[in-house]
Amino acid sequence: MTEQQATLADDPLHGSSAVREFLGDTYPRVLAFAELLAEQGPEKGLIGPREPARLWERHILNSAAVMPFLPDGVVADVGSGAGLPGMVLAAMDPSRDYVLIEPMERRVQWLFESSRHCGIDNVRILRGRAEEVAESVEADAITARAVAAVDKLVKWCSPLLSPTGSMVLLKGRSAQDEIDRAKYTLRKHRLVGEVHEAGTIEGVEPTTVVTLTRA
Repeated sequence: MTEQQATLADDPLHGSSAVREFLGDTYPRVLAFAELLAEQGPEKGLIGPREPARLWERHILNSAAVMPFLPDGVVADVGSGAGLPGMVLAAMDPSRDYVLIEPMERRVQWLFESSRHCGIDNVRILRGRAEEVAESVEADAITARAVAAVDKLVKWCSPLLSPTGSMVLLKGRSAQDEIDRAKYTLRKHRLVGEVHEAGTIEGVEPTTVVTLTRA
């Protein structure tokens, strides 16, 4: 039996005044992306069929929680996939340049199409793994969501970082354990890890954000 697909209309936060207030002037761009992801994401295998009913909390606001931790400069989103968090952040932050890095061709194509459709023109989209695009990217910040453990991310992504750059990662409850397991890799790359609980709007569970900054 095929699982019935939810829609964005099923999401209790869709059209919420709290979301509008949180996003301010950037709400129309973020809304356009959320609508497109809810409509096309399940069919294209970017998100599960039930995800449109919880898209705002689980994906959009979860991605948006990264914003206060980003330093100035270029941001590279590694393993961008459905554009989370990279496309959401770019929609919220039109004055900054974002590089979305994704190895899968069909996802790269969707990122191109969604950026044009939503008017998010401050993104550069590269096909490849982090280690394959190091020569063409120097980022002041690297973001990643559900890509790999901290230890692997540092090894893969450090070549993309500027000398003063930092990593801002979306993580789960095991974030501190990941940092502890990566202590030798962090020391080698002169990075210090810290776990933060990042809130967005009232009633939405805080997002766990890991920052890796230069020692």
